[in-house]
Amino acid sequence: MAITETERAKLTAVEKRFDDLAQELNDQASGGAGGPREARANLARSLSRLEPLATAWRALRHLLDERGALLEVMAGDDRDLSALAQEELEGLAGREREFEARVRGLLEEGERDPADDRGVILEIRAGTGGEEAGLFAADLLRMYMRFAERRGWTTETIEVSRTELGGIREAVLGIEGAEAWRWLKHEGGVHRVQRVPVTEAAGRIHTSAVTVAVLAQAEEVDIEVRPEDIRIDTFCSSGAGGQSVNTTYSAVRIVHVPTGITVQCQDERSQLKNRGRAMKVLRARLLAQREDSLQQARGVARRAQVGTGDRSEKIRTYNFPQARVTDHRIGLSIHQLRDVLDGDLNQMVEALDKAYRKPQASGAADGPSPA
Repeated sequence: MAITETERAKLTAVEKRFDDLAQELNDQASGGAGGPREARANLARSLSRLEPLATAWRALRHLLDERGALLEVMAGDDRDLSALAQEELEGLAGREREFEARVRGLLEEGERDPADDRGVILEIRAGTGGEEAGLFAADLLRMYMRFAERRGWTTETIEVSRTELGGIREAVLGIEGAEAWRWLKHEGGVHRVQRVPVTEAAGRIHTSAVTVAVLAQAEEVDIEVRPEDIRIDTFCSSGAGGQSVNTTYSAVRIVHVPTGITVQCQDERSQLKNRGRAMKVLRARLLAQREDSLQQARGVARRAQVGTGDRSEKIRTYNFPQARVTDHRIGLSIHQLRDVLDGDLNQMVEALDKAYRKPQASGAADGPSPA
């Protein structure tokens, strides 16, 4: 099916926006200092986001212009030229269909989030439910680590606080890899579990909750943390990890004084490594706070994700008796709970990505409102 006038208008707008951004970035680069690093980085990301569609549309437009020229030749009086034009036109048709499909696919996919290729900071905290909530938090941590492994991503345990029964009070995980933010950004919220806890002697089903926050990793050009704005404390680690862990001041706590945000890391024996990891989490939280202030109505930042940890604020339910996982935002139920908990999240995250994806060249969200 040929490109419609409505699609052509959208594509023309994307191409113009791409050219304007390219010119703006070139002007900044030719101006010596090149403007603020953050502004240049944002321009570069915007260009990267629009480039696939702009490039495909230009290629298709070139083919359409070529087809128009060939049709003019065929309409002329020269039979030999007309025959040659007919042959070229037949060869052109296949490439034209290929680029039409590519352009339409990119249009339907919608506008990419400029942060799609970033790594994430994943925070998991036990909510309502006592020890059972902690045990389920450990299940979710394993689920996300297995999902990352299936995707070929790298994971980094930044902080883990465990319960007496092997559950988790709180865990902070760094994940890096191709499109990590794209596939994990909708995991933030309250995850509810319904099952018979190992601590339940009477066999009754309990409902517990775990909160998950997903933050895009921030680069230094995104968030500047001034040395005078932070206070760094060191202390002895309290967890397991060998003799030297508990006897050296390797654990690090960083307080961002202007905002009161506090981050600590004690998972490594090296104070330098713990400090680096804590700074990574701090930048991610500061970036989320900035986005939160800009986009409170959309509810996509950290505070909207975490809520209070109460069972009623659920985005997803893991029902063990029915072997079912239900995402309440998009009404999707998957009846392979064990596979999901083993990291097979593709069906879920792909459905969420499609539901929340924005149409290209449009600023309005096209998906459901987050719970």
